[in-house]
Amino acid sequence: MSGAVTIGAAAKATGVSAKMIRYYEETGLLPPADRTASGYRLYGEEDLHTLRFVRRSRDLGFSVEDIAGLLALWQDRGRASAQVKTLALHHVADLRRRIAELEAMARILASLADHCSGDSRPDCPILDDLAAAHAPVPQRPVRAKPPSR
Repeated sequence: MSGAVTIGAAAKATGVSAKMIRYYEETGLLPPADRTASGYRLYGEEDLHTLRFVRRSRDLGFSVEDIAGLLALWQDRGRASAQVKTLALHHVADLRRRIAELEAMARILASLADHCSGDSRPDCPILDDLAAAHAPVPQRPVRAKPPSR
């Protein structure tokens, strides 16, 4: 493999740790690397390009499952861009839902902190609230998947 680099050099060139590169190979996001006679992994330019794609996708918060779908679409030159847009818009909706959940948590904690005197007394409305028998917090709903390709 001409111009191939080792896993350390691939990690440095793409910003993806060697551990994550091995994980992406294990999960199938990256094809198994070619090996030297002594067993060292070797990565070509196409592998590095794929790793950069995966890294950017992870930076945008896509799950490994979503990245697999994005990679399949990226590699399919006959795909319709509508498929990619649908997947991206589903992810945007999920991000907005998660942001709303985090903002609600922040409001609750800020309110509890406002009611805490923060002095040497043991009274603490924050701990009282955490210890209270609240109704269970609903589990996050399973994210709806975009239509199959």
